[in-house]
Amino acid sequence: MSAESTPEPGIPGDDNGTTGPDSGRGRRKPRARRRGLMIAAWTAAGVVVLGGTGLGYVYFKLNGNLKSVDIDQALGTDRPTKADNGSENILVLGSDTRSGSNKKLGGGTDDGSARSDTAMIIHVYQGHRKASVVSLPRDTLIDRPACTDPKGVTHDAARDVMFNSAYSTGGAACAVKTVESMSGVRMDHYLEVDFAGFQKLIDQLGGVRITTTKDIDDPDSHLRLKAGAHILDGEQALGLVRTRHGVGDGSDLGRIQLQQAFVKALLDQVEHVGLLGNPKKLLDLADTATKAVTTDSALGSVNSLMSFADGLKGIGASDMTMVTLPVRYDPADPNRVLVEQSKARLVWNALKTDTAIPKAATTGTATGEAAGVVTAS
Repeated sequence: MSAESTPEPGIPGDDNGTTGPDSGRGRRKPRARRRGLMIAAWTAAGVVVLGGTGLGYVYFKLNGNLKSVDIDQALGTDRPTKADNGSENILVLGSDTRSGSNKKLGGGTDDGSARSDTAMIIHVYQGHRKASVVSLPRDTLIDRPACTDPKGVTHDAARDVMFNSAYSTGGAACAVKTVESMSGVRMDHYLEVDFAGFQKLIDQLGGVRITTTKDIDDPDSHLRLKAGAHILDGEQALGLVRTRHGVGDGSDLGRIQLQQAFVKALLDQVEHVGLLGNPKKLLDLADTATKAVTTDSALGSVNSLMSFADGLKGIGASDMTMVTLPVRYDPADPNRVLVEQSKARLVWNALKTDTAIPKAATTGTATGEAAGVVTAS
């Protein structure tokens, strides 16, 4: 994902993005590049290469690391119909727990709660050669359906609550149910990454090279960067993807722009790290990655995760379109956004019908003024 100019929605993979005004605010236009969708690809690569060296125990070690949630059992049959056109939808969340080892990283009170700082739907088109990514701002006010949490407690439906409250209320199943309620689109898979594991992965990769065009100073996320070139360690990288007050208009939309810019730089870094010639490093990364992720039960084994990643390996940067859920700033609270329902319907219909997201869906929608602040070095 990138804060640079990004693929204009309309044709998956079209990378001739433009920017435009929105009430004086900058417009977010992310771009991803290269193949492999996040952690799953690293895990699969590690298992395949190490398995080939005769280290059969690796499978059992990594398989034991994985955590999974049975979304299908939790939600039952009252869900959108699964598409029969060969496409897949994956809900990806970055979890923001304040308990355990994450408390030091995230700050705040150790109340055992968790939020979803980062949320996106990855739509893989029929044939698995193209994909669209729809980022969901955590501060979007939505109507949350009734949810049953992992302890079996049922929570009544709620109106006009923040999107990320669904996860803190009812966990993964509630997050999936909320997205399906908003969109009418069935989520085929679920993938969650916690930020303690994220930080460790970055350190194991040797950091990520970025360039900032402005100073970033955000004491809330413990991030201070002067304009210029940097090699971010895990703690700094985590600060970058979590900062919202140090750059841009202070909104979650600006943070999304920085997150996308960082992921682009991260993918560039992975490309040059030389993992295939370093089995030890592959094992360490795969071990950390599988400890850091929670999946739906269908992806809850190394074999399943490998197969899933293998099916996505043909999707490169030129095959991927990235947008943000069409929103507008809430006139009653500048720290909240409201769904532009007519434009959002264009996005949801495109996912349902396995067609390109039309340009009209994101024209004139709210943005975050952080575009171009971070680029890959």
